[in-house]
Amino acid sequence: MLQKIKNSNFVQDFLKYRYLLSEIIRRNIKVQYRDSVLGIFWTFLQPLLSTLVLVAVFSNIFHNRTEYYPIYVLCGRLLYDFYSQATKRGMRSITTAAGVIKKVYVPKYIYPLGNTLSCFVTFLISLLVLVAFMIYFIIFKGMSLTPYVLLAIVPVLILYILSFGVGMILATMSVFFKDIEYLYEVFCMLLFYMTPVFYSVETLNISNSFIKMGLMANPLYSIVNLFRFCIIGTGTWNWGWFFYSFGFAIVTVIIGGLLFRAKEDKFILHI
Repeated sequence: MLQKIKNSNFVQDFLKYRYLLSEIIRRNIKVQYRDSVLGIFWTFLQPLLSTLVLVAVFSNIFHNRTEYYPIYVLCGRLLYDFYSQATKRGMRSITTAAGVIKKVYVPKYIYPLGNTLSCFVTFLISLLVLVAFMIYFIIFKGMSLTPYVLLAIVPVLILYILSFGVGMILATMSVFFKDIEYLYEVFCMLLFYMTPVFYSVETLNISNSFIKMGLMANPLYSIVNLFRFCIIGTGTWNWGWFFYSFGFAIVTVIIGGLLFRAKEDKFILHI
């Protein structure tokens, strides 16, 4: 009975503060590029320029690994950038909203949820760059789409679930351990090289099977490869990748939610 009451309060709070959630999303998108001359256009330019740099640097090494290497790199770059930005913004969501939290009652999960959702919106906008690349390769390089392109939303949603769960964990930890932000920056740099953005784990010359298994244990490995399969259409849909990444994301959200719920009443004492 108590659990039903809590669930009812959760739904009521969410409906009551849904306008605040939409305002957080709108504000974050406006503030992100407020002082920039190009503004929202950086949502397109940033992944485009970073992809061109990666292709220019690594094409001579990896160009024979896949037929459509620029799209291969762009898929990995877009998904990694979204995860990195969403989790970092989720991590800072409570500390940056300290002034409001101290003055009025708002369900605190609204802040990491709103911050990760705002990153999700800008990520969806940045996918237009991928669409432009696909149109170019379809017209000039003979690339063909498969029906699996309609399933591209699946790994994207799994990635959001994972990012929100990690964001909840980091938001809780950052309230009590301020140094977590600096440590996570280093971790994200390591994660970038552990995620197959510009390479394929299967084709790396790694003799140590444990190292290769460690790279493949990264949930972003499964998510990025599922997304690439849907876009490029080479290979087959891997159910192992799907169940592993989806299960990992769900477990992360559960852990993040329980940790956040257990510590949220103490936030005001530390922010």
